[in-house]
Order: sequence, then structure tokens, then C-alpha cells
Amino acid sequence: MRDVRRRAALVAPGSDARKARKALVSSADEVVLDLEDAVTTALKVTARALVADLVRTHGRTRAVSVRINGPGTPWFADDLRACAALGDTLASVVIPKVDGPADLAEADAVLAAAGAADLPVQALIETPAGVGAIDDIAAGPRVQALIIGYADLGAALGRAATATPQQWLFVQDRVLHAARAAGVQAIDGPYLAIADDLAFRAVTRWVAELGFDGKWVIHPAQIATAKDAFTPTAQQAEHARRVLEALVQAQARGAGAAQLDGQMLDEAVAVAARRTLSMIGA
Repeated sequence: MRDVRRRAALVAPGSDARKARKALVSSADEVVLDLEDAVTTALKVTARALVADLVRTHGRTRAVSVRINGPGTPWFADDLRACAALGDTLASVVIPKVDGPADLAEADAVLAAAGAADLPVQALIETPAGVGAIDDIAAGPRVQALIIGYADLGAALGRAATATPQQWLFVQDRVLHAARAAGVQAIDGPYLAIADDLAFRAVTRWVAELGFDGKWVIHPAQIATAKDAFTPTAQQAEHARRVLEALVQAQARGAGAAQLDGQMLDEAVAVAARRTLSMIGA
């Protein structure tokens, strides 16, 4: 199972070869080729074949995932089988509109029958039922990440498209808490505009400060801002190293407590320091 950093996950339509290829040579940590919302019914089968070719070509040198069509659609099982056939060239399968653990169990059964023993999945949370079952979803088979899908969830809730990030705090915290409890990634969904403007930067900074691991973006112009927001600064990384070293030294001395720059250090501080270093791959 491949570990993937997802500070910036760029989504591209699986039916548009030009846009997909442009995404695949971008600096995004992950590219998600979309077979669902971005593809019309008439193009579902041809898009699946195109995506398979693109994954085989690019998937060994970069992280490529596929968002399939959701449970209950005519394409769900065939999309999963096509993903299983890609082997280790595919980083993960993104399952949309996950309402509960039964959807993940169904996906797991199809993938296992197709010979994909350890292909990870990411669960896209975009229904009220999915939010309600988030703890069970996070602990489901193969789950590597949870992603918030604001457009569908907002429509289901009747929430205005102009809602601020703060008005989504309940959902964001529920997803984040479930992800941390299960040891999986928490990824913020896309900001539904393509500019790298002040509004996009504010939204991205908000979820980064909440504790999310990354964000979906829909335009290459947004990649650098997203990667920067979810990457600790050099100063933060150095402080984390000093925290862990101070704790090691205190343990070697047999001291019951450690201090650094006048701050008492305990396991909670150590956990935060380890997380900081993990976010830079250290």
C-alpha cells in the first residue's frame, strides 16, 4: 500500500485527455482523474478506458487516483474492476457519496474478487448520512483518507453556496476527529472557483490551521498555495526536532519532565512534533 502526501490533490476530468495530461505533469502531490461528475453518461465507458491508459503511463512515476462512479450506479462495479486491473500503478480509488460502511464493504468485495488485495480507497463524504456514519466509514476496509465534498453536501443540506468556512466547522471537525481516531488522512474538498485569490487562500489557511492534511484543487494555479499551507515552515520543523531531542535527553537523564525554552514538554507536545516532521517527510 503506497503512502501518499496529499497537500494538493488536483482533480481533472477523465474524459478530457488534454486536461488530464496537463494535470499529470503538474506539481500536485496527487492527481485524481474523475469518472463521475466530470463525465457525461454517454462518455462513461470511453472515459474509463482513457483513464486506464493514462494511469498505466503515469502511475509509476507519480501518485494517480481515480474517482469512480458511486455505489448504486450502473458503472460502480465495472469502474472498480478496471481500477483493480491497474495494479500498483494506481495510488487509490476515490469512492463518492459514501453513506456508510456498507458502501465500503461492497467496494472491498468487488476489489478482492478482482484480485486487488491491498488497493487503498478514499471515501468522499458528501451526504448527511455519510457525515452521520463518519466514524464507521473512517474505520472501514482499505480507507486511507476522508474527503469532504462540499457541493453535494451543501445541496443536500440546503446550505448557501456563499457559506463561509466557519459555517462548515461542524462537518470539518467531525471528519477530522474521525480521521485522527482511525489513523487516516483528512482532506478538504475543493474551493469551487479556479483562481488562486484571497478567498481561496483564506479557505485553505482555515482548514490547514484546523489540522487537515491537504486539499483538493481544481486548477493548477492553486497547487502552490495549497502545498505551502500544508507544509510546516523551516522554523516549525526545527522546533519539532528540538522538542523531540529535549525529550530524548530528559529520558536519558532519568528526568521525569523535560523543558524547552521555558515550556514544559509532555507526550502531547511530542505527538504534535512528530506530526510536524511527518508532514515534511522526515
